Amino acid sequence: MMSEADGSKNRSQCVREYLKSHPRAKNKAVAEALAEQGIEVKMHYVGEIRRKAKLKRARKSGAKRTPKSSTRGRPSSNQASFPRHSVEKALRIPKAILDQNAGKPCTIKDAAAFTGVKTSGPFQVEVASATKYGWLDRLEGRRIAPSELAKKVLRPQEANDEIEGFRQAVLQAPSIADVYKQYRGENLPDDKFLQNAVTDKYGVPEDKYAEFKVVLIESLETAGLLDRRGDKLRVIDVSAEEISSDDVTRRIRKLGKSVVLTSSDTCFVVQPFNPPFGDYYDKVYRPAIEKAGLTAMRADADIFGTGKIMDQIWSGIKAAKVLVAEMTSRNPNVFYELGLAHALNKPVVLVSSNENDVPFDLQHIRVIYYDVNDPFWGNKLMDKVAENILSAIENPKEATLQGVADPA
Repeated sequence: MMSEADGSKNRSQCVREYLKSHPRAKNKAVAEALAEQGIEVKMHYVGEIRRKAKLKRARKSGAKRTPKSSTRGRPSSNQASFPRHSVEKALRIPKAILDQNAGKPCTIKDAAAFTGVKTSGPFQVEVASATKYGWLDRLEGRRIAPSELAKKVLRPQEANDEIEGFRQAVLQAPSIADVYKQYRGENLPDDKFLQNAVTDKYGVPEDKYAEFKVVLIESLETAGLLDRRGDKLRVIDVSAEEISSDDVTRRIRKLGKSVVLTSSDTCFVVQPFNPPFGDYYDKVYRPAIEKAGLTAMRADADIFGTGKIMDQIWSGIKAAKVLVAEMTSRNPNVFYELGLAHALNKPVVLVSSNENDVPFDLQHIRVIYYDVNDPFWGNKLMDKVAENILSAIENPKEATLQGVADPA
């Protein structure tokens, strides 16, 4: 017969093994996943195992524990990784070297002289910004030179060289590229939600958020990646042209490691059935859902049978881990089913080709906007829906109607 100590040992081993394969899973999710395997553990127990593993790694590497700071573990100002200048302003140094030294490698001191400033702290920060965008190459002997990317923008040979160069620079800049990839095809969220995302996920210090936002917006606008629509800022999706499919796949896999899924988890699709929207299910939504690791379900295709259809829709929504709602055309049935999902406090990935079809009181929730005139719209939407499904599972507050109490 297994002793209590043996049972505790087996539980801890199961928790450690699960955390090893799902390092970003939250304590509650780990406990729920293990419960489905018949292993009962409490959330605080998972947290204790995680804490002990962290201390063990720290001792192994000789690291010392540091006291908690007022920023709750978030990076401080001197740890900011994002470029502190916009993508266009960061071209000043490579332009000066190109204009006054024919683009040849030079020392930092010479570069400052070409720019007309001193080699002080601000100049060093500007050099760092230019490097993060890929405008400067750092060479041996502490020399720098304008990169081929900078020359593409400063000395364009083709009509699209300048805009393509700016986009390449933005899409490799730390933090800025991450924010772009997360919100492409969407409106940038309100300050509260954007600040939480960039500080929690992308290493932007809280006290540098205002500075980061200015750099982000200026850079995206310069690169033609931002569209102002009234008081909204739409992030233009150029993933098919500028972001490799391997990069998108890696991003989806990374998101997948942060959530806990089982083989029985479903994603319920709420959409009009009439053409062309009905065709999107097999061409876009089902592949996207399967790419995210869930089983796709739709009322007419998967659960319609004998009995009351609304009872079955209710059961399908209630059983779903997450939903996708196609709101284009303001279909009454879609909004009714969306209301049921919100009443159940289910995370929903909202999708529309027309911003006017999204009710005002839902526009604070993340919405994917697509353009059917874009030749790549289907693949872009498929990848984006897969990403947002996983993101909604990991951070349900981004995809639920806040203020709705859990049903009894």
